[in-house]
Amino acid sequence: MTIPRFPALIAARLSTILVCLLLACLPSKPAPEAADAALARGTAPDEGWLRHGRTDDEQRFSPLAEIDETNVASLGLAWSFDLETSHGVESTPLVVGDTMFVTGPWSVVYALDARSGQLRWQYDPRVPRQHALSACCGVVNRGVAAEDGRIFVGTLDGRLVALDAATGTRIWETQTVDPAQPYSITGAPRIVAGLVVIGNGGAEYGVRGYVSAYHADSGALAWRTWTVPGDPAKTFESEAMERAARTWSGRWFELGGGGTVWDSMAYDPDLDLLYVGTGNGGPFPRSLRSPGGGDNLYLSSILALRPATGELVWHFQTTPGDSWDYTATQHIVLADLEIDGRLRKVLMQAPKNGYFWVLDRETGAFVSAAPYVTVNWSKGIDADGRPIADETLDYAQSPKLVYPGPSGGHNWHPMAFHPGTGLVYIPAFDIPMLFEIDDRFVPIPGRLNTALDPSNYVAFDENEKVEIDAFLLAWDPVAQREVWRVPYVTSYNGGVLATDGNLVFQGTADGRFVAYRASDGAKLWEAPAGTGVMAAPITYRIDGVQYVTVAAGWGGSFPLAGGTAALLANVWGGGRVLTYALGAKGEAPKKALPPPLTGHAPIPVSPAPPAALLERGSVLYHDHCLGCHGPKAISGGSIRDLRDASAETLDQFEAIVLGGAREPLGMPSFRDRLGRDEVAAIRAYIASRNRRRDR
Repeated sequence: MTIPRFPALIAARLSTILVCLLLACLPSKPAPEAADAALARGTAPDEGWLRHGRTDDEQRFSPLAEIDETNVASLGLAWSFDLETSHGVESTPLVVGDTMFVTGPWSVVYALDARSGQLRWQYDPRVPRQHALSACCGVVNRGVAAEDGRIFVGTLDGRLVALDAATGTRIWETQTVDPAQPYSITGAPRIVAGLVVIGNGGAEYGVRGYVSAYHADSGALAWRTWTVPGDPAKTFESEAMERAARTWSGRWFELGGGGTVWDSMAYDPDLDLLYVGTGNGGPFPRSLRSPGGGDNLYLSSILALRPATGELVWHFQTTPGDSWDYTATQHIVLADLEIDGRLRKVLMQAPKNGYFWVLDRETGAFVSAAPYVTVNWSKGIDADGRPIADETLDYAQSPKLVYPGPSGGHNWHPMAFHPGTGLVYIPAFDIPMLFEIDDRFVPIPGRLNTALDPSNYVAFDENEKVEIDAFLLAWDPVAQREVWRVPYVTSYNGGVLATDGNLVFQGTADGRFVAYRASDGAKLWEAPAGTGVMAAPITYRIDGVQYVTVAAGWGGSFPLAGGTAALLANVWGGGRVLTYALGAKGEAPKKALPPPLTGHAPIPVSPAPPAALLERGSVLYHDHCLGCHGPKAISGGSIRDLRDASAETLDQFEAIVLGGAREPLGMPSFRDRLGRDEVAAIRAYIASRNRRRDR
């Protein structure tokens, strides 16, 4: 492959340079009266999609088989619903009775008729747009939980809200985070034994990770389990935190530590164990937060908790002493596999660090691991399941090209397990990053908490050829080997659904929804989605008709910060929900297009600003604006490219950036982070990149 010189193209989490969103907010819609009777009748487990991963084991496999490899070619669009947004859409819908519940950007919840797509109600938690500054990877949301006539959603600003499933009326709301700290919620809650379990994000901004459980009927806190230790001078919350503190050094607790539980969970009711994945260290590399070294438990780990109390039963750390943003928050799948002649209860994960892990889910014992993408940060796995770090790739002293990059070999996009084929299907990518220390870095709470050199973000010219290795990977977890793969044009292709019809469904970054034969990867059907697809599909059955649904919409970290690499997808935001059925004849969805350019005054041609001013503006831009507006002001396809900024926009630049003139549209003010002279330098840089001069 051609190694891109511009690592930010590949850095889903490294798109976390301070967020600035220049997008329209979601409009309110009238909510027609909901069909209470449909919700009351319930749904057979095999017919609906009642949990985030369909079942508590998170396999994302459906036994429905009316749609199979012999007839999938006759799928057609049954209905679509316009989410009216150009933000990223990452939600897995739920179907309870004949109602579908799906989330959009800014944590908005929609209840739709699952037969027709008609809106039943909409709930907007009205997240303050300024909170976008605390969201590392866009204002996205991955879905809701449902239980006993209630819908639960975590909001971007850290609230957990319970809604009446029939009407959308708020039942209760609780704040799950300290509002003074830069926490956020983008993940879906889980329901376990009458409790609603939710984590949060924010490791990049200097927070301490934890996961919490709330009583579903009242919203009262049941328990909270911290994932990294606090100040040793104070009483530790548990023996687990006391043990963990021995693996840290220095004053990490003043920097937060990281380890946030921002996505994956799974539950085994027979063992009564709740499994959660924890995130990266903050800040990184490790030498900044724990100068004496150490494993830094429980960063980048899988934790098995007792769901009634939150007590830690066992842990397994996939990346000791994380220095690469190698979260273990990626999808966790539970299954029973025959290994070495006996049936094992296992847990499987393909986290960012590039290894596919199989663990005994009862004890946490290591079973096996193998690289599912290119890995060079580690030379292998020892007999105890510990990665053997390659010390020659320590980037503390000099830049090193490391595989995988901070986006990992697999990110938040859910994988699926098919019990019939025995394969796991992974939305994978194989892209490195040049890791280099930024000598200017000083940890500041609430700011980006990584010392990677931002000059690496602008190390390529947009005219250079960029190649991205991204693919759907079919993986044998017993033999730990690849079985087949389907290549894609760029990264951030959608999550995966497997069905008993010998099918695997996946949406793609370049705007397609595709069905493959699960056994060999042959493409059997394809339909245009009109936008990039990142979320995972679901399937359900109502009145004997099987439907397949996917929430589509290009946006989030990679489309915002991926620059030329994200532009390879050749799509625009355009969030929508698409539902298919055999023999349906709906018209193909229209391709989402960027809004027309506004403002017609030409950019004045004047003497070039001093080189020193442009250099300063470039550094400030890539420190503060890249995460949403892309490298060198190149948008990846979900917001207007700043190279097309009008003269009117440039005239209002200070009012926008400092005055908050466009905060209602999603562009937060940077008044507490930038001064007028700094904004003037950024403006000069953006003007130097402007393409309207040529019109």
